[in-house]
Amino acid sequence: MKTGALLALALAAASAATGRPVTFESFEYTGRDAVFSAPLEDGHYRNPVLAGFYPDPDICRVGDDYYVVNSSFGYFPGIPVFHSRDLVNWKQVGSVIDRPGQLDYKGLGVSRGIFAPSLSYRAGTFYLICTFVDGGGNFLVTAANPAGPWSDPTWLGFDGIDPSILLDDDGRAWVVNNGAPPDNKPLYSGHRAIWIQELDLANRKLVGTRTIIVNGGVNLADHPVWIEAPHLFRKDGWYYLICAEGGTAEQHSEVVFRSRSVLGPFVPGPTNPILTQRTLPDSRADPVTSTGHAELVSATDGTWWAVFLGCRPYRGGDYNTGRETFMLPATWTDGWPTILAPGLPVPYSVPSPLGASVGDAAAAPLTGNFTWRDDFRGPRLSKLWMGLRALPQVTLGAEGLGLTASQDALSGVGYPAFVARRIQHARFTASTTLLTPSEGVSAGLAAFQNEAHHYFFGVHRGKAGLEVFVERLNGTPAERIASEVIAGTGRIELRMTEDDSTCSFEYSCGAAPWRTLLEGADATLLSTRVAGGFVGAVVGPHARIDP
Repeated sequence: MKTGALLALALAAASAATGRPVTFESFEYTGRDAVFSAPLEDGHYRNPVLAGFYPDPDICRVGDDYYVVNSSFGYFPGIPVFHSRDLVNWKQVGSVIDRPGQLDYKGLGVSRGIFAPSLSYRAGTFYLICTFVDGGGNFLVTAANPAGPWSDPTWLGFDGIDPSILLDDDGRAWVVNNGAPPDNKPLYSGHRAIWIQELDLANRKLVGTRTIIVNGGVNLADHPVWIEAPHLFRKDGWYYLICAEGGTAEQHSEVVFRSRSVLGPFVPGPTNPILTQRTLPDSRADPVTSTGHAELVSATDGTWWAVFLGCRPYRGGDYNTGRETFMLPATWTDGWPTILAPGLPVPYSVPSPLGASVGDAAAAPLTGNFTWRDDFRGPRLSKLWMGLRALPQVTLGAEGLGLTASQDALSGVGYPAFVARRIQHARFTASTTLLTPSEGVSAGLAAFQNEAHHYFFGVHRGKAGLEVFVERLNGTPAERIASEVIAGTGRIELRMTEDDSTCSFEYSCGAAPWRTLLEGADATLLSTRVAGGFVGAVVGPHARIDP
């Protein structure tokens, strides 16, 4: 990207924030899902290991250290990086895309942007390859430390999505990815192929001939759809290729192939798929669905483990938490891996690897039921906070978070003043305490799925005085579905509670008791089934300049 374009992006983001700052003194989030309420047995960990919108996991081991990265789509900072020493206790250590100059998110919808990053390591350097959809294609970045800083992208100029790198034992490197079928002539809807090409790491470019190693999927005659997310690794003289198949919804699965040569031919395994939940009854309790997009890692004790995505619907096909990161042991039989035997449900409690026990993750919990509070007193925002396409203009200090209102709306593709954290539960409460915004500014809590599906629970000064309101977008223009003039001034508390498919909104002025503004509102508009796209819902402080 040229320097002038980067400067224009920075100026656009800065000029969008022209309102007066709104002070948010605190934010608190409490999750209370029933499936997490049972005490965890000693020597067990809890699935998902990363709850909420952490899709497309990829894992890399370097010595005794494990790292996981996830897709982040239109959110910034992009590509969260998690670290663990035992595969159970995870902590976010950074983000790969954390500078405005690395990628240009301008104009991208929330479900575009960063798709399926993949992390590799060799001789002191971490390599991350990824697709930036609608923003430049496939790119490579490097770092000496996965916590950052990461380099600016090198654009690789090949078609398709979901690339990953095999750093082979002979020193060569190969890129595999999802691409068009042979001659770009699909035989049916969803017909794709897996391609391979050599990567010149020293010069950061692809060399040689691009070749198809899997056409369609396990059995082309069955018309398999959306073969994607390929990962190559070596074991016992074989090259193993694992891929997702069946699309990202309930038909999602993971399949495996192997070959003696990196260029094939690749033969499907005898028990594909090696992971899926699509054959299980819909009536089962606490279902996990849509499992796939897996990656395998060999642990320090020789055991094998798989991370993969899955969804936790609260009703039918409704889930607001997006696609989450799960982990299970992988077993080997006659030279082939299996993640989960056919017909078995994904368990929520699993014996821990490496003798690990669940530690104290109170500072930034990532799974289970918990309460997380941010008083915004630190020198910088928590790594759990994100912005749409960019972080908004904020200040941190003794009073809390100063969020400068913007004219950019949540319904657009600009840079709204919105500080978001992932919703990690189907049942949760999110609250904030803020000071009364200045005239012409609305401020409060936003629960956001995408540009056309979200709630804004806010406060502003209307013609009749100070007013609290709930605004809803459900694929149509924004509508005010509840409002009330309030007598209080100064400090106001707002609280949103979701219980599966419904949500309620309450407020308190000063030390006054909580008052319900709206209850029984439809929370399914925050679900992927209703809103579409690839992200989960988020919640956090929002401030806007009223039109």
